[in-house]
Amino acid sequence: MNILCIGGGPAGLYFGLLMKQQDPAHRVVVVERNRPFDTFGWGVVLSDQTLDNLHRADPPSGRLIGDALNHWDDIEVFFRGRSVRSGGHGFCGIGRKHLLNILQERCLQVGVELVFEREVRDDQALATEFGADLVIASDGLNSRIRTRYADVFQPDIDTRMCRFVWLGTHKTFDAFTFAFEQTEHGWFQAHAYKFDDQTSTFIVETPQSVWEAHGLQDMEPAEAIGFCERLFARYLDGHALINNATHLRGSANWIRFPRVMCKTWVHHVDLPHGRVPVVLMGDAAHTAHFSIGSGTKLALEDAIDLADTFAQAGASPAMDAVLQQYEDRRSVEVLKIQNAARNSTEWFENVSRYVDMPIEQFAYSLLTRSQRISHENLRLRDARWLGDFEAWMARHLPRPDGTDSPAVDAPAVVPALPPMLLPLQLRGARLKNRIVVSPMATYSAVDGVVQDFHLVHLGARALGGAALVMVEMTSPTPEGRITPGCTGLWNDAQEAGLRRIVDFVHGQSTALIGLQLGHSGPKGSTQVGWEQADEPLPADGPVANWPLLAASSVAYGPQNQVPAAMTRADMDRIRDAFVASTRRAAAAGFDWLELHCAHGYLLASFISPLTNRRTDDYGGAGRAGLENRCRFPLEVFRAMRAAWPEDKPLGVRISAHDWVAGGTDADDAVQIARLFKQAGCDIIDVSSGQTSRDAKPVYGRMYQTPFADRIRNEAGIRTMAVGAITQADQVNSIIAAGRADLCAIARPHLADPAWTLHETAALQSAQVQWPRPYWSGRDQLYREVGKQQQQAGGAAVAAADAAAKAQGF
Repeated sequence: MNILCIGGGPAGLYFGLLMKQQDPAHRVVVVERNRPFDTFGWGVVLSDQTLDNLHRADPPSGRLIGDALNHWDDIEVFFRGRSVRSGGHGFCGIGRKHLLNILQERCLQVGVELVFEREVRDDQALATEFGADLVIASDGLNSRIRTRYADVFQPDIDTRMCRFVWLGTHKTFDAFTFAFEQTEHGWFQAHAYKFDDQTSTFIVETPQSVWEAHGLQDMEPAEAIGFCERLFARYLDGHALINNATHLRGSANWIRFPRVMCKTWVHHVDLPHGRVPVVLMGDAAHTAHFSIGSGTKLALEDAIDLADTFAQAGASPAMDAVLQQYEDRRSVEVLKIQNAARNSTEWFENVSRYVDMPIEQFAYSLLTRSQRISHENLRLRDARWLGDFEAWMARHLPRPDGTDSPAVDAPAVVPALPPMLLPLQLRGARLKNRIVVSPMATYSAVDGVVQDFHLVHLGARALGGAALVMVEMTSPTPEGRITPGCTGLWNDAQEAGLRRIVDFVHGQSTALIGLQLGHSGPKGSTQVGWEQADEPLPADGPVANWPLLAASSVAYGPQNQVPAAMTRADMDRIRDAFVASTRRAAAAGFDWLELHCAHGYLLASFISPLTNRRTDDYGGAGRAGLENRCRFPLEVFRAMRAAWPEDKPLGVRISAHDWVAGGTDADDAVQIARLFKQAGCDIIDVSSGQTSRDAKPVYGRMYQTPFADRIRNEAGIRTMAVGAITQADQVNSIIAAGRADLCAIARPHLADPAWTLHETAALQSAQVQWPRPYWSGRDQLYREVGKQQQQAGGAAVAAADAAAKAQGF
């Protein structure tokens, strides 16, 4: 083949090298607009995995790159005059210029033609000139080729919130350093790391608003660099900051990071010599924020993947099939990195969200910001540091505002525990750990009355180690049920049935039990979950459809009936029904109560502008109308709080994002949480979506946790994270980083009622050294005494309790 690589960065050079090495008969040309030794970056960071890939793909250049790398193990975080240092992170850095020179020299050795100082304004003309059979568009972040064929590649470019400048310094840092400095206008952060024996990269970053408030947009480079030197003087030890983008004037070297992703990576153009594919590679196809250091890694691995795919295809590759395999495989790998990079980017864009944290938790939050590095991964990296952090967590139990909240009966000496097993005190309720069995509809009630199934279902999970077991959404009225099989609490029989379950949980476990109250609104009168979920009851079925209520006459879907818009009289009646059910819940002995204001149900239909079209005091468009839209849900909440015992927690579940354009988003969620906090809410259970059938959620592990994080740390209220949390390791990371105070686990508890016990035992079996009695009271009895309970009865219970108490539990 004749292969033309437009752009002489890591992607273009490395792909050219690999293809020429693969078949010397290929003619490979790399065209670059700059001179051979020009580069405007500083150091780049590679992982050990990427280095292994380079050694495999081309051993000679892999050895040269490996020999040139500077390795370091530690990360050090400087914040508010203190620092935290942890090890085992395993980075390596190399100067961008040195990397490019190694690849250039290796390309020349194998016969790749390098053309420098040639500006490519017409890729088709160049491809025709060289008779290209394949064009690699490796022309970087601001790719002209991607722009020319934008209607095919369909790039999505998200320009992020922070300004950053890429500088260097001769201060050599012995750890990857994150330094945070506060000014009168906000926070700046530096990302610094050594890449050769004499030089370090030094990136300065700050939100756009802070950058503008300091007037950096009006400064010439020398003045702006002087500002940064003064701001970070304590870390530079008298060394200057260096700018190698001297061709730029004014503030042009301060940029906002553009996150690039493309729908397709391959386009075909018809040229005089035939149909030629144009293939995106490296930054032309995708970008990942520098805070996870994966841009060069992705570019090199793109090149390796496509070259490997050609090699596997043999002597006569089917070009289209090869390129499709490359796009299919790499787009998935890139998406994984970009999801992690998005989380990391947002953390640095919102440093002010976390500055109330003590440095111990602040540093942990930073280290786990991408959600790719977990609690146990940190233990593998630096077990001593993590053990010290766990001990600190156990002593302090930090609140959302960064202050301590030690349990009222905490012993003087607290052993280190995994964060998921730390207690939580909320009003008069003491949760023994941070695991909640999420409320899950089971469609098994009869006339709203719980059955033996519910006793076994909820009772088994109460015995399984969780701190709090939540009963599924329970309606205060018959017409407020989602399906005929849903639970209710409007009569004595329903109250008695629930009391039976509460008594079992209290008598046979150390778990608490809570109830979620909610009215289905426009999503009611539907079939049970294993039939046609969310669809109306069949006309010929045993139960007739009942009339629906909502904020406005907006049906949930084309098959669902149109609800009646609530009148003021309807509001009074429904509010009073919620209050009556609240009193019944208290009489039944529940420890915890939650009001359901999510998922498109009645109260959620008021909050979302997608479903609230009212023009009175209970409606209003956009963010300006949010308080009005929350007016009725807040009225119901306040009435319930007045009826619910003062010493018992009352929470709210919200949809933090509708996942539909024009719906509520994370900004709204913070304000909604603040409104409920002012009304006396103790905790926000943070879900999302299900407001509209048009919702397009961005799924992934722990995908709703960032909403819980933001609400907790901006609104200053405790949160419960829920959604795709499946492992104890994830729970430990969420709790330790202050992203939430509790984790609600749903599907894993359906599969395993003793999920909490089994997950904790699995962590212990991985040789994590915690004290044995990390289950207290009766739960410890089930683990350590077993059959003795039946034989010895109360005496065994008392003995186990005494043993646990003697050991500080």
